[in-house]
Amino acid sequence: MTPSETPSENSSTNSLVLLAINGAAGRMGRRLVALGSEDPQLRIAVALEVPGQPLIGQDAGVVSGVSAINTLLSAELAAGAAQAMIDFTVPVGCRAAIKLCTAQKLPLVIGTTGLTTDDHQLIDEAAKTIPILQAANMSLGVNFLLGLAAQVAQKLGDDYDIEIVESHHRMKADAPSGTALAIAQAVCDATGKSMKEDLVHGRLGAHIPRQRGEIGMHAVRSGDIVGKHTISFGAIGEELSLTHVASTRDVFARGALRAAKWLIGKPAGRYSMKDVLGL
Repeated sequence: MTPSETPSENSSTNSLVLLAINGAAGRMGRRLVALGSEDPQLRIAVALEVPGQPLIGQDAGVVSGVSAINTLLSAELAAGAAQAMIDFTVPVGCRAAIKLCTAQKLPLVIGTTGLTTDDHQLIDEAAKTIPILQAANMSLGVNFLLGLAAQVAQKLGDDYDIEIVESHHRMKADAPSGTALAIAQAVCDATGKSMKEDLVHGRLGAHIPRQRGEIGMHAVRSGDIVGKHTISFGAIGEELSLTHVASTRDVFARGALRAAKWLIGKPAGRYSMKDVLGL
């Protein structure tokens, strides 16, 4: 019997949510493990990594920079070992998580970005049998920003030029960020614009005048920027900008942990952070 299985602890922690973290040795995975292990309502019961990951077999808490949590990094998810999973990996890792959770009927929180149209269709299909909460950004502030951006765009109209600029660390693989795309989608939904027809990614050329009603999108990759998103509304004589800056990944991790607890017991379907926050 391990320390985490002592009768005295089990008698007082029957209500703990047993959580699986997919990509537990990654940047976000480590913060999820560290912060989740501090949450009295949670137990990090499974710490998943890809087969061959050199840290497999080590204690996930130690790998994450905190005390041992008696959960080893593993490439397998035993049936009944967890009540929900959080996935912050890459598209191929997310697909594996969807397959695992569908097979074991586990609620799934997805924070992975850079997903394809086929991936979103896969999520739609999985959500017919399990509850899935997907968000491009798990932070409270960003989810309020989405609503504000939609409101401002709707009120100001096309007399104001819309530009979205997102900045992230040099290691981020996808561009634009999922959050920037979510901001653009919120604006499009509020104004009747099209992500396909009205979104312009960067500008290059000798003569490319701005078209009325278009939404400019720009990506910056530099250093160790955690995340910065700005949407600006510019007209002749004035500019209104809304900006969210994340200085630590903990804001995303805390939001995902909150979402996982909320998702337990929900019926199959697709959910968002708006549902969690009641927005």
